[in-house]
Formats: sequence, structure tokens, C-alpha cells
Amino acid sequence: MNELWSDMGPQLWPAFKVTLELTFWSALGALIWGIILAGMRVSPVPVMRWFGATYVNVVRNTPLTLIIIFCSVGLYQNLGLALAPDNNTFIENNNFRLAVLAFILYTATFVCETLRSGFNTVPIGQAEAARSLGLGFTQVFGIIVLPQALRAVIGPLGSVLIALTKNTTIASVIGVAEASLLMKEQIEDHANEIIAIFVIIAIGFMIITLIEGAVFGYLAKRLAVKR
Repeated sequence: MNELWSDMGPQLWPAFKVTLELTFWSALGALIWGIILAGMRVSPVPVMRWFGATYVNVVRNTPLTLIIIFCSVGLYQNLGLALAPDNNTFIENNNFRLAVLAFILYTATFVCETLRSGFNTVPIGQAEAARSLGLGFTQVFGIIVLPQALRAVIGPLGSVLIALTKNTTIASVIGVAEASLLMKEQIEDHANEIIAIFVIIAIGFMIITLIEGAVFGYLAKRLAVKR
């Protein structure tokens, strides 16, 4: 056990740091893209509604592993899409950004559907009153509906974030040096300590997700829309 800890201990924080970075950038991008998709789903333009519905239904029902492999093999290796500058750390940075892109594309579908449920909490009379004052769809959506919907679904968005944090383990498929990849490497080097390795990595993820749950639970109560 001492040998395992001396080998694994110094690598724990760098690995979980990558996990946290993956979670942060993916969550930020997924929130933005998810809001855009949600706007498309309720848009008065049929083509936009069709695109939003088709995208969500297709991507949400596609395994995340396939999306990550598509971004790595399809976008980079076949189409030559590079997301990092050409330097000594190109492969590491490019794989990280491709993983973030995959998580954004996938997680945004869940953000979109969560927001759509939040739209139902906004009284329809408010949107109708705004339209009667001459506000367009974008103004009604951005000023009236979206802020209230976001406050109504803070708790469910926290669940989406927790799921995203756990999904970051799939980034190891394309060689991103996050916690899951560290676990695989340590199992290869210390096959007789598999349970201990699992427990250490599991505790790390539990700490992260419990903190996320507590923060979003507090925000949900603090910012809840009073009816």
C-alpha cells in the first residue's frame, strides 16, 4: 500500500485538476449551446424547431463514447480539425479540447431539455403581455422567459453537471490525462491493489460531486422563483 501511495499520491491532484478543467469548460460551453438549442425548440420558425428537435433526439440517444471518438478520429484525423497551436504539447492540448467539444455537443442536449421543462413554469401571460408591448421573440425569450426558467431549474442543472463530471472519465479513450486514465495506469502497475485504487479514485469523484450537489442545492433554494 505504501508503494502504491508513493507512486499514485503525487499524480492525484494533476489528474483530478484535469477532470475539474474538463468539467468547467464543458459545462460552460454546454450551457451556452443548450440555451441556444432550447431557444430553437420553442422558436416560431419551423426550420429552427426542426433542427433543435432533430439535434437533441439524435445526439442525446448516441453513446457519448462514439461522440468522443467521432471528434477525435472524424474531425481531427480525417478532416484535419486542430483545436490547439502546433507546439510541443499539441497532442495533449488538442485531445483535451476535442474532449471538451464532445462533452459540449452531448451535454447541451440535456441542458436544453432541462430548460424546456423550466419554460413551463413561466406563466404564459407574461410572454403574451410582452408580445403585446411589441417585443420580438428574442427579447421575450432573453428578457422574460429564460431568466425565470434558469432559476426554476437550478437543481436539475446541478444533476446535469454531476452527470457531466462522471462522464469526463470517458475522455481517457482519446488519451486525456484525467483521473480515469490515472486509475487505468495504476491498475497496470499495481494489479494487486485494484480495490485500493478504485476506492481512492471513487472518493475523489465523491468529493467533487457532493460539493457540486451542495452548491446547486443551496442556489436552488436561494434563487427559487417565488410564486
